[in-house]
Amino acid sequence: MVRPRVWSVALSGIDGFPVEVEAATGGGLPRVQLVGLPDAALSEAKARVRAAVLATGLEWPPGLVTINLSPASLPKGGTHYDVAVAVAALIAQREVELVSSVRTVLIGELSLDGRIRKVRGVLPAMLAAAKAGFERAIVPAGQQDEAALVPGFTVWGAGRLAEVIDLLTGKPVTNPTEAADASSPPFDGPDGFAPDLSEVIGHEDGKFALEVAAAGRHHLFLHGAPGVGKTMLAARLPSILPDLDEEEAVEVSAVHSLAGRQLTGLIVRPPYADPHHSVTPVALVGGGTGELRPGAISLAHRGVLFLDECPDFGTKLDALRTPLEKGTIMVSRARHSATFPARFQLVLAANPCPCGRHGLAGMDCTCDPLKVRRYQERLSGPILDRIDIKHQMSSVNRVLMEVGSVAAEPSSAVLQRVVAARDRQRRRLAGTPWTTNGEVAGSYLRQQLPLPSDLGVLNTALQRGTLSARGVDKVLRLAWTLADLSGRDRVGEREVRAALQLRQGDMRGAA
Repeated sequence: MVRPRVWSVALSGIDGFPVEVEAATGGGLPRVQLVGLPDAALSEAKARVRAAVLATGLEWPPGLVTINLSPASLPKGGTHYDVAVAVAALIAQREVELVSSVRTVLIGELSLDGRIRKVRGVLPAMLAAAKAGFERAIVPAGQQDEAALVPGFTVWGAGRLAEVIDLLTGKPVTNPTEAADASSPPFDGPDGFAPDLSEVIGHEDGKFALEVAAAGRHHLFLHGAPGVGKTMLAARLPSILPDLDEEEAVEVSAVHSLAGRQLTGLIVRPPYADPHHSVTPVALVGGGTGELRPGAISLAHRGVLFLDECPDFGTKLDALRTPLEKGTIMVSRARHSATFPARFQLVLAANPCPCGRHGLAGMDCTCDPLKVRRYQERLSGPILDRIDIKHQMSSVNRVLMEVGSVAAEPSSAVLQRVVAARDRQRRRLAGTPWTTNGEVAGSYLRQQLPLPSDLGVLNTALQRGTLSARGVDKVLRLAWTLADLSGRDRVGEREVRAALQLRQGDMRGAA
């Protein structure tokens, strides 16, 4: 007779791998031996599971119990294996006889009284299970909606271990007990609200730079005096970004599920993350001492990462180099590593100096020249070279503030132009790995897309050292975005010159 197998899922980043949980009883002193490279949180499952089984009124095996998590060479961490471990032990003790041979994935953490707690990462676990050919899953009650986001999957919710046993043995559970809250603090995700551009008075050049950035998924650097409106503009970028397509929504939702956000549906709006400059490197890029978790750059995947007062981030900004190029971040530890998606739009904001008045007409800077230089040098050249658009913000005219007679354009109107530009890019880049200009490889830009015959303005900038080879690609990407916003099918000299002005922070004639 073939012993029924119990399954769970190991998570590495947003990728998952099926894990077979086996149990065997034998002679020796009563104890539980857990093998298969478990971490500390999983090793503690031995005490949790045994207490939960006894609290449910079932018998725990009296002798040595060996629990094997296969494949044994794959590191495993977290508390979501508890339910699978308990069921495997009960099968070994012949307390449970499964009535179906259909493979079922079990996810959930157990309390000492037999309740099931909610866990992180249900959506990526279900995605991995479906990819591996599984058809059914039992998850903590209250997380069925998240698990059901994976099509073609039969999902049950259970609030207690006894309800899991009933489901596996063919007994219906019509009203499952509500699962207990997760043992880890809940993730405070974005509420989906984005302020509107109509609330911004003036700053027409800044709004245009924002529109270009949104249309092509370009990175943006806003610099100017304190209170001029840098944060105000950056916070409104999500309001002119199109909804995520289905593939992007699943990917973003999986990342946020892994971070602990309780989902009732797919996240369809681009996320927005704005960590404080005191954030730790681990919180920014991801990681941790136990389970590897996504950082702020991954929580901003397919959305906006805004770093206000970016010089105060210091050397932590250098950690963004690889994600800005590859769109992923690999977090490595001694025993294992994980890769998280991190294809975000970076928006930086900075003052001209610590006091914020350097170089501004009518203002006296209190910083000595060396202090100003050190402040500006906190932004490394390699990071600034990866920024597509640089925009110097100036103060709004006082009369315009008082009168306010001209109604500002709402985000919905700008969004229509952005969507139209994105559609043009999608059609032009059909059959390639890219959908927006900001992602296109430089070789494809130069070899596969038509360019104007006269690129003398770029050659001059290269010779003067004001533009790098990477910067040339940035200018060409911006030029295509400007053409898309104008409804043109080709890039002309006008677009190249305007893109160079956007790149170098000179907005005259760019709009």
